[in-house]
Amino acid sequence: MFDGVPLIELKNVTLIGFGVGCVIALAIVCVMTRDTVGRQSMRETRRLIDALSWAAVLPQMLGMLGLVFSNAGVGKAVAHVTTAYVNMDYRLVAVAVYVIGMALFTMVMGNGFAAFPVMTGGVGVPILVGVFHGNHATMAAIGMFSDYCGTLMTPMAANFNIVPAALLELPDKNAGIKVQVLTALTLLIVNVFLLNWLMFI
Repeated sequence: MFDGVPLIELKNVTLIGFGVGCVIALAIVCVMTRDTVGRQSMRETRRLIDALSWAAVLPQMLGMLGLVFSNAGVGKAVAHVTTAYVNMDYRLVAVAVYVIGMALFTMVMGNGFAAFPVMTGGVGVPILVGVFHGNHATMAAIGMFSDYCGTLMTPMAANFNIVPAALLELPDKNAGIKVQVLTALTLLIVNVFLLNWLMFI
């Protein structure tokens, strides 16, 4: 604050915090490694980006895809389909549809940021918040956690599951997914009961 006027917009505080943290971390590392101008860090950054290749921009592209889907009315279509074929009069059923739907959309689209606006706009806000009067912050947090369960189970999340296997030169490119599936399914079941409990406290 300067003379009662905020120097930073509240919505940008997190990004600025990340930026400041990165600069401080770079300075500490340069002191520890005696790399005075940061040449080594620049070389390692370039090497890592070269190794990741196109997958480095995949999360941002898929996040934009989620916004496109949301603006195109996919969320409303999801709401129509779910209410037409699933009885949403029961809270636990609605919660399960939201949580499992999050994971399934993430598996199809490869990124939780793409699935989140679709399922939240289609089921989360109109049903869990609008009909059952649940806490929207809890819904968003556990909903995103459910997204990540889907990320663990799909090769579409190439930057998480395929690129590491390639960098480690594993013979099976889906080795990571096979190990993660049990954990993801367990967490998904836990998320259903967590959301059904915490959202309505």
